Amino acid sequence: MARLEIVDVTDEARFALVPPCADPSFDHRTCDYWEDSDRGSRASRPNWLPAGLTGSDGGWAERPTGGSAANPFAPPPRSESNPFLPAPKAATNPFAPVSKEPAHNSFLEQRQGSPADNPFAPSRPARPTIAAEAPRKLQMLGRGLGIFGSYASLLLADGEAVGYCQFGPLSAYPRALRLRQLYTELPDAPLPAVITCIATTPDARRKGYALRLVEEVCADLEGRGFAAVEAYPEAQAREDGTPAARPEFWVHAGFRLAVDDERYPVLRREL
Repeated sequence: MARLEIVDVTDEARFALVPPCADPSFDHRTCDYWEDSDRGSRASRPNWLPAGLTGSDGGWAERPTGGSAANPFAPPPRSESNPFLPAPKAATNPFAPVSKEPAHNSFLEQRQGSPADNPFAPSRPARPTIAAEAPRKLQMLGRGLGIFGSYASLLLADGEAVGYCQFGPLSAYPRALRLRQLYTELPDAPLPAVITCIATTPDARRKGYALRLVEEVCADLEGRGFAAVEAYPEAQAREDGTPAARPEFWVHAGFRLAVDDERYPVLRREL
């Protein structure tokens, strides 16, 4: 019997354990399909992963190491000084007594320096954050660390990652929100949490690992105050061609068919 452990993806060490997709054309570690409703993709993008790369427009480029290169065709910078402008005159008051020291301000003096610590005030723990140079997908998964927590969990069997699940509040996944707005029969409030991805490695199939991971995620979401969880699988997708499993899997995991659509049904579980 393998020793099972479920851990949250909260740092680069855990992110490095995320297993690759069964289909090499997809990749959990670079997918932004659910986070970007317009240009998101599930495609494998290895250039997102190496350290030392950064980007803000969907691609990654080397971080600049110096200032901008000089342009020999650019006109010389304009000087801010005007040689014809008369020198400014110091505003003096001939009737004011000469002061050798600055005026004393007793109120300002009291406010100099850092305020004294209050031993009775509770200290606020530092909120966890993701480093700016971390892989882009890890930054997406860590957007809610300070409030919600991680948006992904791993199932480890004897220390090896065999399952991956991505989830979170509906507001974290614009594509899910857009898809949900197509179905007026779904309740408007309270908004559910969503599970966007569930997958196990090929060697870990048919062992109940994915069901175990979904069960733990649902319990976690209930503890965070959610009343329901929804999933949006693709009914016609092949097993290795979708990160959201098949509708039959969600029914087996305790979800009910909330919207019967031939392409994108909605599965829902009350918590």
